[in-house]
Amino acid sequence: MLAPFDDDSGKRKGERHIGGGQARLRRSLFAAALPASFRWNKALCALYARLKTRGYAHNYALVACARKLIIYANTVVQRGSPWVENHTAL
Repeated sequence: MLAPFDDDSGKRKGERHIGGGQARLRRSLFAAALPASFRWNKALCALYARLKTRGYAHNYALVACARKLIIYANTVVQRGSPWVENHTAL
């Protein structure tokens, strides 16, 4: 889904990228991560800003936010409780 995979062959080291698997789910995660990392989720906004100040490209920072969004969703499902934003973590 969003896990990076390598494009290596022999001694050649290829570029790492995401792909394969479920493209529809990946598009949905990007569509959710974009507004969340710019407006709605303060932790994702901080993550995006931190990565951009380090010099990461927009897409790389957005992939990191989408992966973090998956972690949040898995936590909600595992706990069986609704999402509650933690204000003390920021």
